[in-house]
Amino acid sequence: MIVGVPREIKADEGRVGLVPSGVAAFVAHGHAVLVEKGAGLGSGVTDAEFRAAGARIVAKGNTLWKRAEMIVKVKEPLGPELDRMREGQIIYAYLHLASNEPLTKALLKKQVIGVAYETIQLDNGMLPLLFPMSEVAGRLAVQKGAQCLEALSGGCGILLSGVSGVKPANVVILGAGVVGSNALYVAHGMGANVTVLDVDTAKLRYLHDITGGHVTTVMSNRATVYQEVADADLVIGTVLIPGARTPRLIPRDLVRRMKPGSVIVDVAIDQGGCCATSRPTTHHDPTYIVNGVVHYCVANMPGAVPRTSTYALTNVTLNYGLMLADLGAEAAFDSDPVLKRGLNVYRGALCYKAVAKALGMEYRGV
Repeated sequence: MIVGVPREIKADEGRVGLVPSGVAAFVAHGHAVLVEKGAGLGSGVTDAEFRAAGARIVAKGNTLWKRAEMIVKVKEPLGPELDRMREGQIIYAYLHLASNEPLTKALLKKQVIGVAYETIQLDNGMLPLLFPMSEVAGRLAVQKGAQCLEALSGGCGILLSGVSGVKPANVVILGAGVVGSNALYVAHGMGANVTVLDVDTAKLRYLHDITGGHVTTVMSNRATVYQEVADADLVIGTVLIPGARTPRLIPRDLVRRMKPGSVIVDVAIDQGGCCATSRPTTHHDPTYIVNGVVHYCVANMPGAVPRTSTYALTNVTLNYGLMLADLGAEAAFDSDPVLKRGLNVYRGALCYKAVAKALGMEYRGV
């Protein structure tokens, strides 16, 4: 199979779909790998390193998309890439279709085979291809939130950790999954006063135990969300329903109740966001203020640390990518139900129920 690795064109995105070791693995399996010129520079990977691994460097993205049978990338296709897709081509990337009806319709129109990293799901519910980026995003959320609390960023001027004789910031984390737990580790390690909310008592019990009871765990419901968010200095929204649109846990009236200069970091913005006032932003223009509350809603947070993120991502995407290339899409789906859960669109059919429900579109099983 001819595998194409294009340069990412999303704003401020420095990640790349494969690292040289991944290229070498595809080549060892008998596949040809095309890498767009400069695709890895944002992650510190040169064209020479890709060549040494067996890739062919292609000067123009248009040429790469035209020749490749499978596209391996990080973020969803956008802009000119939508026109470059062709029938039967495998698009293997983060797609986040539940909050993106135009992209969904474009993929259906082009009759591609869209395999979304974020919906490949193990039998135990784990999302292995989302896990490393969730780790990165959770840790970054605290880092970015602490910066947003600074007065020069529009925040209330609170140091997250506090100092002797001065209280630390109140950090509220909505969701105790991978993003939430990583945010908790960092915020707690920095000395913040941390509260985490979730509907899963087992997750809350685990986080309570491993932190020695030094964080507050609260069962999530409307009343507790209102109470904790209104008193927070920093709110980190991490709620995720695989493949579906994120539930809106923070309505507009709750944002109005928050303290002036407080901060919301909406990590769930890729799936629509968990706050009613959230809208996607970029690394170059990451924040805006609504009702005196600073919103940080960057849709590709791990892109801020592309070298770490790219290598972590390839670690988990490579084996499934090799399966698609070795067997072909149909045989790969038949052989592995975990991989098949990543199938969102197939030759004009929308075949992921949560996406169809979120967008009010027809679901067709394959």
